[in-house]
Amino acid sequence: MAGSFPWLTLLTFSPIIGLIVLLFLPGTNRRALRWTAIVTTLVPLALSLWLFAVHDASDPDAFREKADWITIALNHEAVNIESSAYVFQYHLAIDGLSLPLVVLASLVAVMAALASVHIKKRWKAFYVWFLLLETGMLGVFLARDLILFFLFFELTLIALFFLIGIWGSLNREKAANTFLIYNGLGSALMLIAFVLLIATAGASLNATQQGGDLVYTGDYATIRSNLTAENSLTNLPGHYENPFALSDGMRWAIFILLLAAFGIKLPMLPFHTWMLRVHAEAPPSVVMIHSGVLLKMGGYGLIRFGVGLFPGLAEEAAFVLALLGAAGVLYGAALAFVQTEFRLVLAYSSVSHMGIVLLGIASLNEIGLQGAVYQLVSHGLISALLFLIVGSLHERTGTTELDELGGLARPMPFMSGMLLAAGVASLGLPGLSGFVGEFLSFLGLFETMKWVTAIAAIGVILAAVYILRSVLKITFGPQQERYAALKDARLIEAVPMIALMAFIVLLGIYPSVLTDAMQGSFDDIIAQLNARMGG
Repeated sequence: MAGSFPWLTLLTFSPIIGLIVLLFLPGTNRRALRWTAIVTTLVPLALSLWLFAVHDASDPDAFREKADWITIALNHEAVNIESSAYVFQYHLAIDGLSLPLVVLASLVAVMAALASVHIKKRWKAFYVWFLLLETGMLGVFLARDLILFFLFFELTLIALFFLIGIWGSLNREKAANTFLIYNGLGSALMLIAFVLLIATAGASLNATQQGGDLVYTGDYATIRSNLTAENSLTNLPGHYENPFALSDGMRWAIFILLLAAFGIKLPMLPFHTWMLRVHAEAPPSVVMIHSGVLLKMGGYGLIRFGVGLFPGLAEEAAFVLALLGAAGVLYGAALAFVQTEFRLVLAYSSVSHMGIVLLGIASLNEIGLQGAVYQLVSHGLISALLFLIVGSLHERTGTTELDELGGLARPMPFMSGMLLAAGVASLGLPGLSGFVGEFLSFLGLFETMKWVTAIAAIGVILAAVYILRSVLKITFGPQQERYAALKDARLIEAVPMIALMAFIVLLGIYPSVLTDAMQGSFDDIIAQLNARMGG
């Protein structure tokens, strides 16, 4: 169906086309800059929705683009080795794990572009970094070469650093530097793990009569096959004649590096403090993308690289992952309960909800893993909507302190209604997407760790308390006189609110829209776990 047309390349780099157009527009023409960026973000959204509609899980190669990208020849003196080289590929592909997150990223990008109406300075630079950030996000979810993945991942870090540091609030530079330090450390750990994988599991030998060609690659499928196949170079006994073998200790080292790298991004306790500052200081349209999409890169990486490459080690570490997830759920919920600033309530709520993702991953079964991905998508939509509303409230009132807000349902009934709907979605009300992700994650973990599941479920009860406390205080508390004449949402604000809420309702009442797309995505992982248990 894909034919020879590079649809995934167009999807990934279409924001760059809009970026080039922006460079030729005058920096003072705010309206032209904004609408050029908005129209540009509609292209990847349309392409991702089309891919979602036509995707066939039984034909994983229907949309796959691969070409040799970087080749570095090596001098190899080993016997029977004719030549050796590092070969890195431009390799994009889509499957049931990445497809929902690609749709999420493109959708939230459109809504955040609309919400950027609140940006007050340096509009051209803002939209340039914004579109670079979108390209990085899409590339992360589509890349199937480790080096290509790493480059897209780094692009998101650079773009977000400038978006926070230039357009954030009073302590924006400190928040940007904290973000860069933590995520830079995570990137360093990821790069070390990737280099170790390429130098060992990335090696393949093509034998000929004269000898053979030794190729080191960052191709995900090759590395995964070498890690799991019994007769691969990686799994042969390790001694001086086989430098490609991975000992148990080295496998654990790589797995822990990946767990730490993506755990920082998720964020996982105790690596969460940087995220709180970003949520509090970054402009709301940027926080929409950060909370709605960028945190999800951590969960995606844990599933794709942690569980996908090392299912056996993930099984051995499952109890620790479940404890970390339960701790995140309870810690985030408890701290959200005592906050007096609405942004920090939502920030700690994100810590709690990402803990639920870890619980789903720790289950290591089809239901739990689907629940983890569902929770990533659901929380992305809900948090994007909440921060969109936060931005609109802050523009009108100049504050998000709960003690200074109240009674906004009368002057702003539409926005208050959206806030209430997003709040009950966040606490997991049945019929909305938040319930499905939480239910599947807890159900998957309950099969293997009943007590951990029961303890973590307390966080769901706390979520109802802190969400309703905050939302009801803002909408139905005593009204401040200075807010009596506030204007309700404008059209450019109302449209993304309605769109995000529509997806939240759709996934809540018809979850098979997402679960069908994920069907079969975890079959290989489950099969390896079953074979290991059987053995």
